[in-house]
Amino acid sequence: MVLYVLYAKADLEGVASLSLTPGSDICVSVRNTLAHDQKRERIVVETSELHRADVPDHEKHRAEHSSHFALTWEGENTRSTIRVLEGVDVDEKEKKGKAKKRSHVGDGIVTRDIQLRDNGRFVPILKLECDGLEPYAFHPMGKEFSAINGGGKKIDDVDLSSGEWSDYDLSSGTSLIKNFETKFE
Repeated sequence: MVLYVLYAKADLEGVASLSLTPGSDICVSVRNTLAHDQKRERIVVETSELHRADVPDHEKHRAEHSSHFALTWEGENTRSTIRVLEGVDVDEKEKKGKAKKRSHVGDGIVTRDIQLRDNGRFVPILKLECDGLEPYAFHPMGKEFSAINGGGKKIDDVDLSSGEWSDYDLSSGTSLIKNFETKFE
């Protein structure tokens, strides 16, 4: 399994922080790690649901793990998977059916919100553990981000699908996010 980190940057004005909403679906484009010409564009990953591998009885010896997304590439027999590592202790969720907060610091990369002081700098916001596929593009759908404006008010469903977003609140004024960009490493 390979760890991929989604980095994002934006220019914030009147916005204290911007974050991925825990449990929201995300949209990414992926390619086969063995054949880069095999791609799937704009797949939706349900981060709130873990899917168990549906392995036939005669193949139960294979080490299949739960994932948030799985596919089988043309000409291959094994599943390629994505497992979202942010915000949920996956092992605990599998055991008890409940989500538990967990931080991922063992790999040296700590994900966090984009804050005003980060203007123009890439910040790690999400980690994906992938097997047999490589994410290469992130596509905002409109409901996966939330922001806290300069007055401390939380705003849900921030739509960054166009790369920009704005809001006006009488008490705190204009909130603006522009030049939103992402990359995987």
